[in-house]
Amino acid sequence: MKRSVLLVMSGLLAASCCKAQETIIVTYSPRPPYHTPAPDGSPVGLTGTPAAAAFQAAGIAVTWAILPTNRQLAMVKDRRARSCSIGWFRTPGRERYAKFTKPIYRDKAWLVLARADYNVPDGVTLELMLQSPAAHLLVKDNFSYGPEIDAMLARLRPSTAVSTGGTEQMLQSLRAGAADFLFISEDEGGYLMAQGGERAKRFKLLRPGGMPRGEERHIMCGMSVPDEVIAQLNKAITFK
Repeated sequence: MKRSVLLVMSGLLAASCCKAQETIIVTYSPRPPYHTPAPDGSPVGLTGTPAAAAFQAAGIAVTWAILPTNRQLAMVKDRRARSCSIGWFRTPGRERYAKFTKPIYRDKAWLVLARADYNVPDGVTLELMLQSPAAHLLVKDNFSYGPEIDAMLARLRPSTAVSTGGTEQMLQSLRAGAADFLFISEDEGGYLMAQGGERAKRFKLLRPGGMPRGEERHIMCGMSVPDEVIAQLNKAITFK
């Protein structure tokens, strides 16, 4: 009897081990300075490099896939798909359908990126900007801007345009006058202004009063990804 129990337990452990070692599809979309594709398809950047290093150090087999953000979310929500995505904020809503690793990076402060011709008074606060009836905000579909900004948007309900495109498409929308400004991290905003050349002159970065600090970013995985994989990644993540 004991031998039978031991054999059954050994089989379960072996099956669990094999399941944990199945290849996981890890998705991202090019978004410098957070993640851009390396020649082998793996991401490099502020979140890409530590994410790739964690999977490698944990010995987890992955297939890298470049997908739009809404496709990434759909895969994570699909309980049949063993997938993860990198660089996401951890929110109560997302915790209903996803698992999260420890943080792999923390953003610098939030900023506002506006058209160069958009005028705001000196000393303006974020709340006053959003309360202005003439202001038009551009947000990304299914994105979170952290608990403080998300709560402020829900409370004030400013005039808002929603984009499903990437950062470049959102900048084009600003240039075309579809909106006046958008939220951006200091990391990404600084990169865009430094690397944008003549195009950057069409925009400006603002730091209104009351802007919250940057949020932590995680690897987000679907519920079909075993807990032991999350534990292995957490052990391999070096960000503190």
